[in-house]
Amino acid sequence: MSNEVVLLSAYVSMFGMRARIALDEKGIQYEYKEEDLSKKSSLLLQMNPIHKKIPVLIHNGKPICESLIIVEYIDEVWKGKSPLMPSDPYKRAQARFWADFIDKKVYDSGKRIWATKGEDQEGGKKEFIECLKLLEGELGDKPYFNGENFGFVDLALIPFYSWFPTFEKFGNFNIEKECPKFVAWANKCMHKDSVFKSIAEPNKVYEYVLKFKQQLGLP
Repeated sequence: MSNEVVLLSAYVSMFGMRARIALDEKGIQYEYKEEDLSKKSSLLLQMNPIHKKIPVLIHNGKPICESLIIVEYIDEVWKGKSPLMPSDPYKRAQARFWADFIDKKVYDSGKRIWATKGEDQEGGKKEFIECLKLLEGELGDKPYFNGENFGFVDLALIPFYSWFPTFEKFGNFNIEKECPKFVAWANKCMHKDSVFKSIAEPNKVYEYVLKFKQQLGLP
């Protein structure tokens, strides 16, 4: 095929959700292959021999790895449909900055909520809420982070929303009470078909995390 697209991912992966949303935003037909992360396929190991992680986008037999790189690749290759990155170079740089912030700060603090206990967990909760409040400040009164249109930062962040109930159950707190503007933005994003059909069901995320904690011997 001249334009064969395959996505290797896992249903609950917030990083894989990014790729699915981007592909759907662009209206791209693709083959989806679910990966068992406890027993990685030979195709995944072949396509991502460095990190051996999902997601991996395979376009005409060539692999693209790392979710934000995948999203930018999709945006560049299929330019004519629903641009995800701003056209202005400065705004593109800012979008990359906030997406990097999400990967380094939101992800790490969220993981501490479900993977730790005691003071470390409390520290994770505090940092997580602080991160969301910073993002609320960046969002301001705009519908989306790039203004009127759903874009790169929205796409990078919205998959975390499917993990919110898991964070709340393990951390015993209410995210909407702490960050109502953030949750209002997330609910707006969820009304988009590309987001709604690509986001994992929260109960399946919670079941996955419970099983994963057992496998790791975490309390």
